[in-house]
Formats: sequence, structure tokens, C-alpha cells
Amino acid sequence: MTMSKLTHSKRSLVDLALEELGQRLTSGTWAVGSRIPTEAELAEQLGISRNTVREAIRVLLYAGLLEVRQGDGTYVRAITSPAEAMRSISRASLREQLEVRAVLEESTARLAALRADEQDIARIERCLAVRGEQQQYPNADDFIARDLDFHLAIADACGNAALAELYRYFSRTVQLGIRFSIQDEALPDPDLASHQAIVTAIRNRDATAAGQAAAAVTGPLLQALDALLPPNAG
Repeated sequence: MTMSKLTHSKRSLVDLALEELGQRLTSGTWAVGSRIPTEAELAEQLGISRNTVREAIRVLLYAGLLEVRQGDGTYVRAITSPAEAMRSISRASLREQLEVRAVLEESTARLAALRADEQDIARIERCLAVRGEQQQYPNADDFIARDLDFHLAIADACGNAALAELYRYFSRTVQLGIRFSIQDEALPDPDLASHQAIVTAIRNRDATAAGQAAAAVTGPLLQALDALLPPNAG
């Protein structure tokens, strides 16, 4: 057997192992937070070598589905691959993406109003000052990057690391949404005044106003998009 055939055979075994392990995750056989069997036990159950099991587990570790706790074994971290989740997000309609963005930005703004310290608020204000108005940027990508910095500063100030990480994870889709709104003249521009209202509410510790101000940024985009799309077209 040639080296290429050996490699292909081994890869096929790893793929089969991944399919089997993935089935145990998605079926609930292995719940989130549970410890999975050892490499030796899995090798015996699947009828494959420990090296093949090790490679399959390495892939699942890289995908964020499993985690190793030193001296205690390998545990289930998640049952859905972040990569697959990101692919699902990328396949979602623009309106669906904007809705998710709206939920995240409203939530982080409300929490930031309650939890941000002076250093956090200073960073948010600094990011907004750097952001400025879209018209001052000859390159749209530069403006999008500065706008995202502003919203990330709010997310980091919300006092919820998981929510902030979720917004950061979703930021690529946020960038695409901002670019679309800038390029399509039928959609309203993300203006400076509406963003300043978010900062003012956060500084005033008014969570309700902060959430409403954040909604005022994405709300007009959603309304304009609805007017452009035919009924039932996400």
C-alpha cells in the first residue's frame, strides 16, 4: 500500500471516529459538563486504535466541543460546533442577522449602564470620538472598524464576559451588516447622534434609556429593510 493510500485510510478512520463521537454529543449521550470515556475505552468501544481516537478528540478540542481538565480527563464543553454555528449565521438572511445584532447591542448597552466603571465609560467615549461620522472616512472599511470598536467597548463594559464574547464572535456578521447599510442608499446611515445617545444613557446609569438608544440605531435599519423586501422574504 502506498503512503497516500495509508494516509487516506487513516483519515477515513478519523472521519468515522469523528462522526461517531459527534453523534454521541448531539444525541445527548454525552451531556455538556460530563466527562467522556478515556482514549483506551473509546478505542475499545469503536474498534479503532488509540492514535485514531486521539486525533478525533484533538479535532473536537480545536472545535471547542471538548476541553481537557488537567489530571481529571476530557469533558464536554458544547454540543454544537462554533464553526457550524458561524456557518449557520452566515447563511441567515440580512434581516435575521440585524435582529441578532439588535438583541445583543440592546442587552450590552443596558448592562453597561448598570455595571460600567469610569474607565469603561472613558473607553466608550474615546471610541465614539474616534469613530465620528461616516462621511469623514474615504474608506468605508475604516469607518466600519471604528464603529465596531465602539460597540465592542460597550460589550466589554457590560459585566458579562459570555455576552461580550458572543458579541465579539458575532462581530464579523455585524461588520457585514454595517457595510450593507452604508452601501445601500435606501437604508439609513448609522449616525453619530444616535450613538451619542447610547453613551449619554450609559453615563447617566439609565439602563432603560441605554437599551432604547441602542434599539434606535438598529430599529430604522430593520424598518427600512422591511420596506425594501417583499412579504415573508427574510
